[in-house]
Amino acid sequence: MTEHPRPPVPTEERQLPEVDAGRLWAGGLATALVAALIVIVAAFVIQAFVTIPVVPPLGATHLGDMVTLAYALLAALAAIAATGLLHVLLVATPRPLLFFSWIVALTTVVAVVTPFLAAASRNSQLITAAINLVVGIAILSLLNGVGLSAVRRP
Repeated sequence: MTEHPRPPVPTEERQLPEVDAGRLWAGGLATALVAALIVIVAAFVIQAFVTIPVVPPLGATHLGDMVTLAYALLAALAAIAATGLLHVLLVATPRPLLFFSWIVALTTVVAVVTPFLAAASRNSQLITAAINLVVGIAILSLLNGVGLSAVRRP
């Protein structure tokens, strides 16, 4: 006896995964701290070992410089914005981590290319692009893990 395929379950009967918002946003805040620290540590390492300024207007060559702090805060805000995006995608889209990965990866490409549009030395452009790449990779990898851990399947 052959079985007939089951009809699709109506949308209102499907149970969507539940997002643990507290866990998601705690992970997002931790990611923001990591992103800011990447910028601060990079500025410190650059100051200690080379004399290449980071591309203005975000650049500075001294740890604790207000511009370095602004750059670090911008990295943290990028992580917070990515957390908000992830939350929306987890609640509203199929395959949310796939969409999230593409969006963050493409945004990271923009962040890596942007220093090359500034009037600065090639070394400054390269070092700023490298910092932006590391921040983007950190946000992508950390928030993907956070997203996985924040979802509870029904």
